[in-house]
Amino acid sequence: MNIDESLTQQMESARQRLHDLYEEYGLGHACVLEQSMILDELINQYNRMYQTKNLHH
Repeated sequence: MNIDESLTQQMESARQRLHDLYEEYGLGHACVLEQSMILDELINQYNRMYQTKNLHH
């Protein structure tokens, strides 16, 4: 597994956890907001990785 696949799997796992927490606790609960920030950071990492790749090609 390469780093792209690993990050994609981490994002999918974080997205699913966010969905599950939302279903259980609702939108405004602290654990839902925290998971949303975790997913945001993974998405930011993914975007930075691809921006860097595109700059070097």
